[in-house]
Amino acid sequence: MNNNYEINKTVKKIFTEYLKKNEHRKTPERYKILREIYSTDGHFNVETLFIRMNKNKYRISRATLYNTIELLLNCNLVTKHQFGNTCAQYERSYRSKQHDHFVNIEDGKVLEFFDPKLQDIKKSVEKLLNVKITHHSLTFYGNSKNKKNINHK
Repeated sequence: MNNNYEINKTVKKIFTEYLKKNEHRKTPERYKILREIYSTDGHFNVETLFIRMNKNKYRISRATLYNTIELLLNCNLVTKHQFGNTCAQYERSYRSKQHDHFVNIEDGKVLEFFDPKLQDIKKSVEKLLNVKITHHSLTFYGNSKNKKNINHK
């Protein structure tokens, strides 16, 4: 079975359970938004999502997008990032691999990276403070040295 199909099926189930538990309506628009988000790689903002959905012939208002994004944040299917002074960016979070970010301050592009050494730092902080870290967010800001070899997400 296709992995994307399984992920979409699972996130739809999680979302449905959340909506039911919190007595929210299960509307076709909300599920279209969820499907669009989970068919997209990388980061997005509400405006780019709105434009993409209109191109795909979905008639969804910005208000519905914002409200649905809030619901998806509340049930941990989407993660919100505020990189500097730019508008909020989001990314899907179900089965998302741990990663951190670099933001190019010249053009606002976001790069994702994973460095296993950060896991050692996490363990060290847990031991030092006698805590259990459930998640973290790390963002570096700077300029690219080689403008030709950067892959933006």
